[in-house]
Amino acid sequence: MKKILATFLLTIFISPLFATDYSAMSTQELIEIMGYVEKKNQSKFKKELKLRVPTMSAQERAKYKANLEKMKK
Repeated sequence: MKKILATFLLTIFISPLFATDYSAMSTQELIEIMGYVEKKNQSKFKKELKLRVPTMSAQERAKYKANLEKMKK
């Protein structure tokens, strides 16, 4: 029982260390990795990208729109 509890707690505390923090990436970095994000991280990625769209420059927005097709695949 103690081993199960220890494994469970260890998993809970270590799993965030392997999560990708998209908020720490630049908008340009996010645009570049569009279409290459793992399925398990796509919802977080899309959420962060959606927050960035209103503040994108014209050049960033053009690259973003060009890369939208990559995300649909």
